[in-house]
Amino acid sequence: MKVTFQSVNFSADVKLLNFIQQKLDKLELFNDQVINSEVFLKVENTSAKENKIVEVKLHIPSHELVVKKINKSFEAAADMATEALRRQLLKHKDNPRAVAS
Repeated sequence: MKVTFQSVNFSADVKLLNFIQQKLDKLELFNDQVINSEVFLKVENTSAKENKIVEVKLHIPSHELVVKKINKSFEAAADMATEALRRQLLKHKDNPRAVAS
């Protein structure tokens, strides 16, 4: 799957990008119609510990699934995001007319 990464206000490590790429590649097991995905990595300027944001847009035919997760680390946020996308893909596969939310 083609994945486009954008890291806002910082440069992402190659290990992090490879980790997220592997997580997203596993989603193709649940739906083989995945076209591509866009990943946005952001760091909020707050005093809260949970300030790492991972937003993923997954493109499938006639739909775009979007997930945004915040956590203490990008890895944990990516885990949460891919799990949410997995559930959405399964729901969409069971009911193709379901509106992605």
